[in-house]
Amino acid sequence: MEPGQACSQNGLLAALPAVVLARWQPQLEAVKLALGQSLYEPGRTMSHVYFPTSAIVSLLYVTESGASAEIAVVGREGLVGIALFMGGDSTPNRADVQSAGTAWRLPAALLKAEFGSSPPLTRLLLRYTQALITQMAQTAVCNRHHTVDQQLCRWLLMSLDRLQGNELVMTHELIANMLGVRREGVTEAAFKLQRDGLIRYARGHITVLDRPRLEHRSCECYPVVRDEYARLLPPGPAP
Repeated sequence: MEPGQACSQNGLLAALPAVVLARWQPQLEAVKLALGQSLYEPGRTMSHVYFPTSAIVSLLYVTESGASAEIAVVGREGLVGIALFMGGDSTPNRADVQSAGTAWRLPAALLKAEFGSSPPLTRLLLRYTQALITQMAQTAVCNRHHTVDQQLCRWLLMSLDRLQGNELVMTHELIANMLGVRREGVTEAAFKLQRDGLIRYARGHITVLDRPRLEHRSCECYPVVRDEYARLLPPGPAP
């Protein structure tokens, strides 16, 4: 993966002013992200920010008992590490790789310096942050008020929006950890979707067969988040 390709593989990098991207390219490092890899741990200083290109990263809150729940998901539309330019160098959340793939990594110091000196970059990152906060708020509402079936549909759609193709590599147990629900609930919900011809699940691979019907089965949370990203950010990266 060559640095010049960054513009077409991540939505925020693609939308950067040319002068900013030119300054960043010498320090943009292509990295492979493995499934389950932790990019940030709670309370630890962040040394880099990540711009996923084919990976998906889950932002999680983990309780003292070890239980976890996903509060947002980040893919090729955005970045992981907003705390770096929002006034903090750490976060109480954890960032784990949900779907293995690639990303661009940038030193924290460079992003912080550019954020304070480039108004176009500042506006872009603040719009992205607003969209991410909307996702976090809607996830909280969804987890509190909607069924596991609806939560699973929303989660599948959000993940697909950040991938190329219609297949996810994910077990029921991992999905349950993301949603903060019992594994049996996810298994039952996935069985219903498979029975009705919306998905196919086999050996940790979930293939979406009928996206329009999957969107219909989801709650209003998915279109609210989707539309906010579309409103605030430039068109997504090239496939």
